[in-house]
Amino acid sequence: MDEQGLVAAWSPGAQRLLGYTAEEVMGRPASRLLAAASPSPDLWRSPRPAPWSGKVPLWHRDGGRVTVELLAYPGHDSRGRDEWLVVSLTTPEISTADFGNQDDARLLDLAFAQSRFAMAIHDRDLRLVRVNDVMCRRINLTEAEVRGRLLRDVLPGPHWRLLEQHLRHVLDTGQPVHRETYRRVPGETRERNWSVFMSPLNDRAGRTQAVWVGVLDNTEQYRARQRLTMLSEASTRIGTTLDVTETAQELADMVVPHFAELAIVDLLEAVLVGDEPDPGPLTDQIALRSVARRSAFDDGTGVDQSGLGLRPELWPPARCLATGQAILMNVDDPEVVAAAARHPAWAEAIDRYRLRSILSVPIRARGVTLGVAAFVRSESAEPFEPDDVLLAEELTARAAVSIDNARRYTRERTTALTLQRSLLPHRLSEQSAVEAATCYLPASSHVGVSGDWFDVIPLSSARVALVVGDVVGHGIHASATMGRLRTAVRTLADVDSSPDELLTRLDDLVSRFSAEEATGAHDEAENEVGATCLYAVYDPVSRRCTAARAGHPPPALIAPDGSVGFLDLPAGPPLGVGGLPFESTEVELPEGSVLAFYTDGLVESRDHDIDVGLERLRRALTRRSSSLAETCDSVFNAALPDSPVDDAALLVARTNVLSADRFASWDLPADPAIVAETRNLVTERLTEWGLDEAVYVTELIVSELVTNAIRYARGPIQLRIIRDRTLICEVSDGASTAPHLRRARLLDEGGRGLLLVAQLTQRWGTRHTPRGKTIWTEQPLTGTGVSDLLDHFDDLE
Repeated sequence: MDEQGLVAAWSPGAQRLLGYTAEEVMGRPASRLLAAASPSPDLWRSPRPAPWSGKVPLWHRDGGRVTVELLAYPGHDSRGRDEWLVVSLTTPEISTADFGNQDDARLLDLAFAQSRFAMAIHDRDLRLVRVNDVMCRRINLTEAEVRGRLLRDVLPGPHWRLLEQHLRHVLDTGQPVHRETYRRVPGETRERNWSVFMSPLNDRAGRTQAVWVGVLDNTEQYRARQRLTMLSEASTRIGTTLDVTETAQELADMVVPHFAELAIVDLLEAVLVGDEPDPGPLTDQIALRSVARRSAFDDGTGVDQSGLGLRPELWPPARCLATGQAILMNVDDPEVVAAAARHPAWAEAIDRYRLRSILSVPIRARGVTLGVAAFVRSESAEPFEPDDVLLAEELTARAAVSIDNARRYTRERTTALTLQRSLLPHRLSEQSAVEAATCYLPASSHVGVSGDWFDVIPLSSARVALVVGDVVGHGIHASATMGRLRTAVRTLADVDSSPDELLTRLDDLVSRFSAEEATGAHDEAENEVGATCLYAVYDPVSRRCTAARAGHPPPALIAPDGSVGFLDLPAGPPLGVGGLPFESTEVELPEGSVLAFYTDGLVESRDHDIDVGLERLRRALTRRSSSLAETCDSVFNAALPDSPVDDAALLVARTNVLSADRFASWDLPADPAIVAETRNLVTERLTEWGLDEAVYVTELIVSELVTNAIRYARGPIQLRIIRDRTLICEVSDGASTAPHLRRARLLDEGGRGLLLVAQLTQRWGTRHTPRGKTIWTEQPLTGTGVSDLLDHFDDLE
């Protein structure tokens, strides 16, 4: 065919095959002979045509279809114009006597000699009778050296014997055979891909007289497929986690041994901690850490890079950080030789493993340099080529995106964890009601930081509040919400709200948070705020604990005898649901009881339901421990799921009891005459406690509070004083109205007493009770002297 696809020559064999004479087809489009669409429509118009082979259905002159196996390879005519020679592998016979003239035989000889195929013909004894120049170059022998010899005599080896078996099969059956094989050419170290065609050559009677062998080198296509396969595999093997070092190791594991025999990945120190590295290119001294390596050498140890300071001027793999471009070098290059001379470990490795070619590629993503990857081949492999550089850059670029994603996640997780830890109490508040210990464990890195929190809050009258909560979700948003809720709980605790009232107000607050987040949000579900909470108040005087929970697991109680159970508290809805009430439950605890508050991350798992987790927690709490801190550690070791799905927090508290000699209470009638007697009772008790310095101020406080209760409230009235870390005075009455601090004007008759109480005490406040209210004050045990009292009066004036 000429360059326009017209038939330029037609042999007698083609006439016998399809029935057309040369006059009927010469000068006409060859496409008219096709009984189906062209197998490769762009084949004839390719700027760099390559040989092609395949089975093609053709029209016979009698109207039938003939499916033949064709070989098509490009060439040039006498004028230098492009042309194609199309040969059928099912030639009726080998002899040239069937050709119409000597010109046809000459063309066949030219086609055989000039074909890009490596071609050979074997007779019925499998001896070589014809070999073209391409085949001679492939086997590194001349045609004279192989003519008349068996293939196994020319090229010894088991695979050549297998090829002879295929040739014998073609002779015996008359059926063509096609095989793909991978062999190294003598003098080369990299295997090539060969497509081998074996077809019978039949005479006019249809008897097989010889076997035609055509070999096509598909190495470029084979290597292109290998590169595409490796890139496809990289998309699934690299970036399976959000861990920087694991992602780097996945890159090293991916390229060894198929692409390189040694791979080393070095990352900047800033990347490992999630910080934003400099955009680059990087110069001067660079802080790199070797985080991943993989070796294909026999001992599997790789190259020890410990202590090697990588700088652009000292070692080629790091020099590409300064240029931002991949660098391909040989170990014989002067720069590599000089660098190896300064580092004996690398010089020893080059000699030991006979390293040959070094390809260094910067790891860059989103315009930022993250590190460098070095790929090394030894003398047993082909050196890196330009196509290898492109493949290494593509593999490294894909890994760089995953590494940068992991770095960003590390930064976000570190920020969220830092925020969460800063919002959690660094140390528990000092108080006498309980001894407490806590333990907190973030979830695995791929889950993210959650919003778990706990707190121990001292309350008025020596009481203490124990709280644990869990915000739905993970990340900075959950940590920030946790901080807001913890602050709100402390604020509500300061006003002495009961547990059920506190959760009700907290529920309103969470609903308000959700409304604020939903305003202008693109994803409402993502910005919804939800949380669970358990809040309890323990009074060491009465030994009573009042608790309520909002969608949180119930607390565990370890009795003094070691038995473990769970308090039966009404569940209550999670915070943010709204519209449903919360209920408080009050229990009396023996001295030395241990309460265990926890979040669901300690008991929930993908492998089992929460009941199994609660039973594991119960068994863990039955174990005796010498301290509460040891209890926390043992519980986490025994009860924590193997694959935690959430953060886990634990708060354990052992209850204390104030003995009867540390507090005193009196029921008072609503009679102003009782005030003087009350002062005497208080003075006697303070004297017994050795608090003589506090007598004068305490008398003033008691007089003011009792007088106000008698004058403005109603009974019953009760006075109680408690000697704890501070001296506590309480006056309870049956009225719900609470006093308010104000500054009296010059002519006002009242309003100065409560101001005086506020000046003489550390803290004071009011808390409501089911039967009324309690006004309480706290003052130092050492008391306030008369001179201090006079100073207060001067301030008031």
